[in-house]
Amino acid sequence: MKGYLLAASMVATLMVAGNAVAAPTKQVPYWASISQDEARMRVGPSLDYPSSWIYRRRDLPVKVVQVLGQWRKVEDPDGTQGWMHVRLLSDTPTAIVRATVAPLRESASDGARALYRAEKGVVGRLSSCSGGWCVLDAHGQRGFVKAGDIWGAVE
Repeated sequence: MKGYLLAASMVATLMVAGNAVAAPTKQVPYWASISQDEARMRVGPSLDYPSSWIYRRRDLPVKVVQVLGQWRKVEDPDGTQGWMHVRLLSDTPTAIVRATVAPLRESASDGARALYRAEKGVVGRLSSCSGGWCVLDAHGQRGFVKAGDIWGAVE
């Protein structure tokens, strides 16, 4: 009987350790984006807490500043903080234009031809960032934008 209990204990320990390895947590802070057409920010990490904001902006970038189980404390582009369930978030790198107008250029250079002009508040997906420039795709309009003109998953 003791052997059976010892074996059961070892199996349980291995299962718990296996789950810990299978679900690593990211180092906070990290970038995420809203993955749903509607997402509620709550004042605490549970459905029991009231909503403080309802976001209706898929791909809006947020900064995850704390993790508690399946809940993430996030900060939005305006600095508002609250809790969202992990299922409302995505790892897709996105950004929002903070400048009044941000030219999306043909290449990563101030002298490059402007292909499009994104106004403040435009949200797009990022594919890469380096040297102070990011490639931003805002609903099919793609170009290089200065990293200082956007807020989001900019490295």
